[in-house]
Amino acid sequence: MQRLTLEPSAGAPRRVLVLGCHSDDIEIGCGGTVLRLIEQDAALEIHWIVFSAIGPRSEEARASAEGFLDGCGSAEVVTHEFRDGFFPSHVAEIKERFEEVKASFAPDLIFTHYRQDLHQDHRLICELTWNTWRRHLILEYEVPKYDGDLASPNVFVELSEELCRRKTSLLERHFASQRGKHWFDEDLFRSLMRIRGMESGTRYAEGFYGRKLLV
Repeated sequence: MQRLTLEPSAGAPRRVLVLGCHSDDIEIGCGGTVLRLIEQDAALEIHWIVFSAIGPRSEEARASAEGFLDGCGSAEVVTHEFRDGFFPSHVAEIKERFEEVKASFAPDLIFTHYRQDLHQDHRLICELTWNTWRRHLILEYEVPKYDGDLASPNVFVELSEELCRRKTSLLERHFASQRGKHWFDEDLFRSLMRIRGMESGTRYAEGFYGRKLLV
């Protein structure tokens, strides 16, 4: 399998935009990759946005982001309070938030939801990502769920055992509101990373969907 490097270089991402609908989406979908990017480049700038984080979920989102972004050169965490499950009804308001980010932050790399995700909120955030940043490097992450909408990623980021451990540990530490759900546990998170590792010829990895890449 052909490899592209994430190591700091003249052409490596320096500014990263990470978009998520709900309080734990970013961490589940690309948390390990964020940890690896920070580990490799202490000067990284990350703009982290959660669109639905209300009440205790907002507190969880901010505490978790702080944990995942520890060691990052520059980080900004923004949370909004759009109603879970009703994003399509608020598309104009959400689009305004996208335009505000576009005017203030110029990302080299963007992480967003998978285009074919069966959750309507996730699909809308992906659509608005591509609508707002048409000529950027965008990687779509996956969030496992009851709907069974996992597909076949074409971009993989290898993760060490230590990064896998840190990712699952931070998830379990910061999202107490989710611990009672049957799917929210270390076994699921690690299993998906192991499957993506197997598919990419490594031990552990996170999978992404890359639609356009200029080499």
